[in-house]
Amino acid sequence: MKKNIKQYALAVLNLLLVVVAVAQTTVEGALIDTQTHESLIGATVSSGPQAATTSDEEGNFTLSVPDGSQEVKITYLGYETKLITVHATGKPVQLGTIEMTPNVVSLSEVMISASVGIARKTPVAISTIPASVIQEALGTQEFPEILNTTPGIYATKDGGSFGDSRINVRGFESANTAMMVNGIPVNDMEWGGVYWSNWAGLADVTRSMQVQRGLGAAKVSAPSVGGSINIVTKTTDAKKEGAVYYGTGNDGYNKITFNVSTGLMDNGWAVTLLGAKQWGNGYILGTEFEGYSYFINISKRINNKHELSLTAFGAPQGHYQRSKYDRLFIGDWEKFKEKYRYNPTYGFDKNGQRKTAYYNYYHKPQISLNHLWTIDDRSNLSTALYVSIGRGGGYNGRGRNSSVLYGSSNGVLNTAYRTADNYFDYAKVQEENAADPNGSLVAIVSSTNDHNWYGLLSTYNTKIGDRLDVYGGVDVRYYEGIHQGEIIDLLGGKFYIDPQRAQAVNRPEVKNPAWVNQKLKEGDLAYRDYSGFVTQGGVFGQAEYSAGGLSAFVSASINDSWYWRTDRFYYDNETSDVVDHLGWSAKGGANYNLNEYHNVFFNVGGFSRAPFFSGGIFLSSMNSNAINRDAKNEKIFSGEIGYGFRSNIFAAKLNAYYTNWYDKTTVRALESGNPDAGTINLTGVNATHMGVELEARYQPVRDFELNAMLSAGDWRWTNSPEGLMFNRDGMPIDTKQNIVPAGSPDQARMKLNMKDVHVGNAAQTTAAVGASYNFLKGFRAGFTWRYFGRNYSYYSIPTDLGETTIAEPWIIPAGNVSNLYLSYRFKIGNLDATLQGNIDNIFDQLYIADANDGTSHDWDTAAVMYGFGRTWSAGLKIRF
Repeated sequence: MKKNIKQYALAVLNLLLVVVAVAQTTVEGALIDTQTHESLIGATVSSGPQAATTSDEEGNFTLSVPDGSQEVKITYLGYETKLITVHATGKPVQLGTIEMTPNVVSLSEVMISASVGIARKTPVAISTIPASVIQEALGTQEFPEILNTTPGIYATKDGGSFGDSRINVRGFESANTAMMVNGIPVNDMEWGGVYWSNWAGLADVTRSMQVQRGLGAAKVSAPSVGGSINIVTKTTDAKKEGAVYYGTGNDGYNKITFNVSTGLMDNGWAVTLLGAKQWGNGYILGTEFEGYSYFINISKRINNKHELSLTAFGAPQGHYQRSKYDRLFIGDWEKFKEKYRYNPTYGFDKNGQRKTAYYNYYHKPQISLNHLWTIDDRSNLSTALYVSIGRGGGYNGRGRNSSVLYGSSNGVLNTAYRTADNYFDYAKVQEENAADPNGSLVAIVSSTNDHNWYGLLSTYNTKIGDRLDVYGGVDVRYYEGIHQGEIIDLLGGKFYIDPQRAQAVNRPEVKNPAWVNQKLKEGDLAYRDYSGFVTQGGVFGQAEYSAGGLSAFVSASINDSWYWRTDRFYYDNETSDVVDHLGWSAKGGANYNLNEYHNVFFNVGGFSRAPFFSGGIFLSSMNSNAINRDAKNEKIFSGEIGYGFRSNIFAAKLNAYYTNWYDKTTVRALESGNPDAGTINLTGVNATHMGVELEARYQPVRDFELNAMLSAGDWRWTNSPEGLMFNRDGMPIDTKQNIVPAGSPDQARMKLNMKDVHVGNAAQTTAAVGASYNFLKGFRAGFTWRYFGRNYSYYSIPTDLGETTIAEPWIIPAGNVSNLYLSYRFKIGNLDATLQGNIDNIFDQLYIADANDGTSHDWDTAAVMYGFGRTWSAGLKIRF
């Protein structure tokens, strides 16, 4: 089978290189929005059934058409279709700048808010992925993985469950990379990260996705370190249309979607609806999932000056998990019949029913009301009011010995509760709990993380003269996160006594043994019940100057963040003091187009960012109102230079960056593979991230395109920070692991000597090569190969107290993966149809995607998680 797959792939590659020579004329042009003059990315430009291309991130396109009189058709979601007749004689035809007129109420507003950068104008490192590429290449990959062919990006599936992926940009984790949907920030307000399972249906509604690495051009008051990922969704389609889709794939994967649009009606209203469901067994053993997604946009063009748009998007889902802590020693994976698909927590109860201690469920709809006021022909005001109401959580084990439910710890399989066929023995846990007079030794608790989030983002834009654009705006956010622990399953026990109640020393009930030793049942709360509050308010401004080949900008922002918490478990409904931190940013840059082929750019800036609520503002945010008086604003300085070249057949972008990061506050596990070991809250962490990035595109003929990417970074920690020690439940501990009051001088401290140690958890060298080819009538094929190396494992912190030295982490062996996609466009009666197939990791390469460093910092003691082997999917889409 493997040999056949290889032969098939080689045949496809040979086919990609076939070029049929016919008399052709090259047609070139550039597309812009007639109102905002922003470049339009990913528009479809076609002539007849065979000649088709898309506009790049600069709005430019090159189309080859047969000689003679030809009609060029330009279509773009949310814009009126434009038809242009050209007379092809073999000589290049220059159409110049083509203005596209919006035929959708909310589209201009969305583009203004989304802070989309423009190549050869915006002086930052930009990579744009249009919807066509996402739909072709994503297959069954996690949404962030589509960015793996972008410089500076490393995304993996982490534990391998549905939606549990993670992404790093230039070595910075998601907490330090801004993710925005239509310009609205979606990073968690308490710890800064992104749970991608909450956005599982986003690929279905994405019109374009742009990565701005480094300082970026996002118009919000709170900056990010690594850059930003700007996702622009569909708005309302320009015409009345719809589509249905069904897809299937490996391991029982299924997906159905539908979308319908009224188009812009005579009364000025327009509606677009999309719904989807996907389900499957999961590639990893015992990771079944079921997810839904929906999207609705209702738009109204009130008059020539006012436009309104209401957008709602959500993706409720539930999925069984393989814990990210279940990384095993390299040699142990081969012992199981499932090999690298093995899940150490998959098992059955005493009745033979499927049982798990790890399950995630969540629904986080985002609703926004957008208003665009065109004040005059030089000024407009764009405003978005948004709300997100999140509900859900995840299962985990809690009790006098939570490690009972661990599948593994520090790479070692939990064999105390293991059946003969290597499944987790939940039946044994149930038997022990049932026999224990003190109730369940361990129970399954759902850690719920609900939130209520409200925001306002408003931007005023005016043009002064012909060369200066000025922006100014406000960014206001209010967030409440409600965190509880609900007992879901006593696992055979008659009751559960929560050991955390004895630590609630700030409650009068703690002196009452009946309260401390209360026999809890399923549905009762355990171990936590608190609300975290974050409020941010800021203003920002930016001025952009354009004259001839020069475009330059300066921008600044100031923001204030307020934090407090109310605890109903460790306190008697007591609210902490309110802590505020003032932050700021300032940046500038310029791009100069030397001529139509060459451009250069630079940017430089710095900012001061408030610490996060979790692991920053509070000494122990999960169970204490004590303020971390040592928390400081993080300081960042960054600079970048770049060069670009473009011609009719070749384009390349080269840039180099340097970022200094000071006074970072972070929480790290003492043992990366054992949550029971506790954590250290580090303050004053410094790092330097530098590197070079290259992107290139080559299109020698109409139907063949070759893309390449290379990224080389050098990311290191640069000092020796100190931190306070906590147990797994976030309780402060002394040197003997005894719990002490938050802020106590007896709390254990540790100093880490980590200067010049490489930053782990992301490949510092990545490369990719991709090719696409249109052949025969309606067929299209694409192939992508990517490489990842110099991936330093996630380092562990020794549990020795006092001062300790962090050794250079083990370097994960370099890996490479090849993906293939094929599509065929055809007619079913009068309906357009597309049949598509994807094979990811076509050569079934074995590679390590993630790893925890071991005691000897080598192959033998590293705990690893392997990437997926060969997977496939196929689907049919019919448009009407």
